[in-house]
Amino acid sequence: MSRVYIETYGCQMNFADSEVMRAILIGSGHRIAESAEEADYVVINTCAIRDNAEQRVLRRIADLEAWRRKSGSRMRIGVAGCMAERLKHNLLQQGESVAFVVGPDSYRRLPSILQQVESGSKVAETELSTVETYDDIEPVRIDGNGVSAYISIMRGCQNFCTYCVVPYTRGRERSRDALTIVAEARHLYEQGYREVTLLGQNVNSYRAAETTFPQLLAMVAEVAPDLRVRYATSHPKDLSDDLLRTMASYDNICKAIHLPMQSGSDRMLKLMNRHYDSAWYMQRVDAIRRMLPGCSITTDIIAGFCTETDDDHRATLDMMRRVGFDHAFMFKFSLRPGTYAATHLVDDVPDKVKSSRLEEIIALQGELSLGNNRQEIGRRYEVLVEGESHRSKEQFFGRNSQNKVIVFDRKETRIGQYVTVEVTGCSAATLIGKLVNGRCLQVK
Repeated sequence: MSRVYIETYGCQMNFADSEVMRAILIGSGHRIAESAEEADYVVINTCAIRDNAEQRVLRRIADLEAWRRKSGSRMRIGVAGCMAERLKHNLLQQGESVAFVVGPDSYRRLPSILQQVESGSKVAETELSTVETYDDIEPVRIDGNGVSAYISIMRGCQNFCTYCVVPYTRGRERSRDALTIVAEARHLYEQGYREVTLLGQNVNSYRAAETTFPQLLAMVAEVAPDLRVRYATSHPKDLSDDLLRTMASYDNICKAIHLPMQSGSDRMLKLMNRHYDSAWYMQRVDAIRRMLPGCSITTDIIAGFCTETDDDHRATLDMMRRVGFDHAFMFKFSLRPGTYAATHLVDDVPDKVKSSRLEEIIALQGELSLGNNRQEIGRRYEVLVEGESHRSKEQFFGRNSQNKVIVFDRKETRIGQYVTVEVTGCSAATLIGKLVNGRCLQVK
C-alpha cells in the first residue's frame, strides 16, 4: 500500500477533517508518511475563505512540483477540502504531479481514488452531500500533546453571508448523531485527553433528532468533571440564553465565547447578510457579562468590506471599545469568486485604505488585549498544562477556562495536569504566572 502525507492549511475544521482522512487511509491499509519527501502521495487539505490561503497552497504545489522534478520522485499530489471543491478541474492543470482533487464530502472515496491514480488516471471527486457527517469514523489524532482534541459535530453552513464561500464548498448544514459525539469524547478521555473542542461552522444551530446544542454541550460535559469542554464557532444570531445557562451550570464548560462581529456598522452587517445588527450583538454581549461573569469574548473583524466608508469603519472601532474584546482575528476583505458579494456587490475600497483600516483595528485590539490582561494580574486560575514554552524548556504553558495562554516555571508539573497559577505579569498576547499549591476551581 502507499505512503501518504497530509498537510493541513486553514481552520480547526480542516485539522479535524485531516484526522478523518488519516483514519480512512489507515483503515484501508495505507501508511501515513512523516514527511512529503518520503511519501508516494501528498494530500494538501485546503481552505478557500481568503485569497492568501489559496495563494499559499498554489505556492506549495509549485514547490512540491519543483522538488519532484529535481529529485526524480514519483510522488503525486492531491488537493482536498474547500479549495478542491471551489476550483475542481482547474487544480488538475496546476502541475504534472497534481493527480486528484477531493471535496470535503468525498473523503470515504480516498482509497479508490488512489487506486485510480495508480492506474494513470486523474480524478476529481467533489460532489457535495446532504447527509455525510463521518459520524461512524474514529479520527486518527494529529496533535502531539495528547491533551486537547477537536470533535467535529456538524458540517456545512446555510447562513450565506455574502462574503463567504463555505455554503458553496462545504454544502448545507447537517449535524452528527449526539451519541456518537459523546462516545468520541468518552474515548478521548479514556485515552488521557483532558480537553475537547466541539467544532462547527455555527455550533449554536446544531440539532440532531431532538438534541439541541445546549443539550449536547451538557451531555459532553457529563462525560467527566475533569474533561474541559470548549466549542467554536458561535453565530451571534443564535447565541441563546439557554446556551449561556448551560455554560454557567458546569464548571468544566470553559468560560470563553468566540462571537464573530465582522463589523460594527449596521449598514455593513446588512450587506454582509449577518442576520443581526449592532444592537442585537451588544444585547448578546450584555447577556454574556450578566450570566457568565469573567467569560472572555473573542471575535472576527473584516476591514474594508464592499462600499465601507470611514463612518462604517469608525462604527467598528466604537463597537470594539464598547465590547472590549480579549482577542480578535482581523483581516482585510478579499473578494471570493462564487459568493454573493462577487456577483452583486462592488469591491470598491482601495487596498491601501483596507490596509490602513486594518492597521487601526489591530492597534486598537492590541490596546484592548493588553488592558484586559493587566486586569488579570494577581488572579489565580486553574490551568491545563499543554506543553513546553517556545522560549524556554524550563517553562510550561497552558490555558485557563477563558482560553488565555499562561506561561509559568514547570517545576514538578507534567503535561496534561491541572495546576493552579497566579498571574504575575502579561503582554497583549500572553499571561505570565507562578505556580501555587493546590487546585483552583474558579476565578478568585
